[in-house]
Amino acid sequence: MSHAFHWQNGYPSQRSPLFARNVVSTSHPLAAQAGLRVLAQGGNAVDAAIATAACMTLVEPCSNGLGSDAFCILWDGQQLHGLNASGTAPAAWTPDYFFKTYGADAKAPPKRGWGGVTVPGAVAGWAALSERFGRLPFADLMAPAIEIAERGYAVPVIVQSKWAMAAALPELSTQPGFAEAFMPRGRAPEVGERFEFKAAARTLRLIAASKGEAFYRGEVAAAVEAFARDTGGAIRASDFAAYSPEWVKPISQDYAGHTLHEIPPNGQGIAALIALGLLKHVDLRSHAIDSVAAQHLQIEAIKLAFADVYRYVSDATAMTVSTEQLLDPAYLAERARLIDPRRAQDFKAGNPVKGGTIYLTAADESGMMVSFIQSNYMGFGSGLVVPGYGVSLQNRGHCFTLEAGHPNLVAPGKRPFHTIIPAFLTKDGQPVMSYGVMGGNMQPQGHMQTLVRMLDYGQQPQAACDAPRWRFNEGLSINVEAHMRPDVIEGLRGLGHQIGDIHDSYQDFGAGQFIWRLGDPAVDGYVAASDPRRDGAAVGF
Repeated sequence: MSHAFHWQNGYPSQRSPLFARNVVSTSHPLAAQAGLRVLAQGGNAVDAAIATAACMTLVEPCSNGLGSDAFCILWDGQQLHGLNASGTAPAAWTPDYFFKTYGADAKAPPKRGWGGVTVPGAVAGWAALSERFGRLPFADLMAPAIEIAERGYAVPVIVQSKWAMAAALPELSTQPGFAEAFMPRGRAPEVGERFEFKAAARTLRLIAASKGEAFYRGEVAAAVEAFARDTGGAIRASDFAAYSPEWVKPISQDYAGHTLHEIPPNGQGIAALIALGLLKHVDLRSHAIDSVAAQHLQIEAIKLAFADVYRYVSDATAMTVSTEQLLDPAYLAERARLIDPRRAQDFKAGNPVKGGTIYLTAADESGMMVSFIQSNYMGFGSGLVVPGYGVSLQNRGHCFTLEAGHPNLVAPGKRPFHTIIPAFLTKDGQPVMSYGVMGGNMQPQGHMQTLVRMLDYGQQPQAACDAPRWRFNEGLSINVEAHMRPDVIEGLRGLGHQIGDIHDSYQDFGAGQFIWRLGDPAVDGYVAASDPRRDGAAVGF
């Protein structure tokens, strides 16, 4: 499978692709090495992913924490499985609750504080994955994270910059528990300064000893409820006790002789599938890889995809159209005709009815491949941190709407629209690549842009990762990376794209991790890539 790649990397990068039979790739080296340690101890790729994910809650706290959500797609050696470990709304959450608490003109739950806190699903996701597919005892998988939390670690460059920017925001720094946890000297840690998180170590020990039960039906859930009662939150231990993750069947789209798989709604992975379905109707390969025309066609495809996703996607139980209708080939062919190669457009939703996150991936020589993502959303999530337990709570509830009649309207026990999405690529029913690109609405855009580079243009994974990206915002507004060629930027502007300065320092242009299978994993192994936009690494043996 490797021979189709052009192995030279034409972009500014200090990274080379990694070749190994057992691989972990994520955005922090200590976490990647924890996963590798577990593999060396006889664990499999699922064990490695869980150990890595637990460490990531500590070493990249601006992106995720013990109060995160998670999703996973994995190849067990025979077939694909999907896990939706996104959390649900507290029982008290009705539209009236928000109007009474935050005012009659509220459009959505608030970004920070208790109004955005749904039940965290990540820990339950770890336990479910370990129970079904893991090889080592669950407690062993928590050991590297407990050690990091107890002993501390030196904060790296990119994490520090995002941490410092977040800590400077009063909307975060004034939230109960935030400064105590993440500003231990009255400020964010400096680069190279040691950060320890003993409160999180306490919770990790409880999770390890109980396989997560203490988090949902024990001491940790009780601590969250007590904290919520003291500081004005509606979430209760009963909301935690009622929660369980869901095994789901991934949805897919064929493209360029391969098949891309994503988690079904409530996630936005369907946007990447829609966009690729649209690109099948334009002659992308007739344009050079970094040309204005190639980038314009992809931008227009992702805009059309988001128009439908933002209108129709929610918790699957509340959707008024089905994923099958949104991915219907005839509907996508009809939508593709709206793309004008000569100008940018502001697309609206169609009618398909006829009648800020961390990503990691791991693979082992037995052939198991894991695509895993977890996030507390928007940089430190809600800003709330449970005292004495180090649980930084997400703000996924902010993704609900309070618009009457909308499928994503908030309701008790409902999952909100979700941005975090793992991806998986197969060919003829066999695994090819586990990958993801973290970063808000950049994720399906990154899935599409990097995949097009690999499948249509033969770029190897590290080059596809390093290449300059664009990011669609809304309307005609896009951002482009600074190292995109000036003539391409001007060409896009000439087609009517409004290119502005990026104001999102947390998510920016995403961060990808890729593991591509080269053949028989026990013989040929894998090639892996890790994004230079973060501190991470692909490691293996």
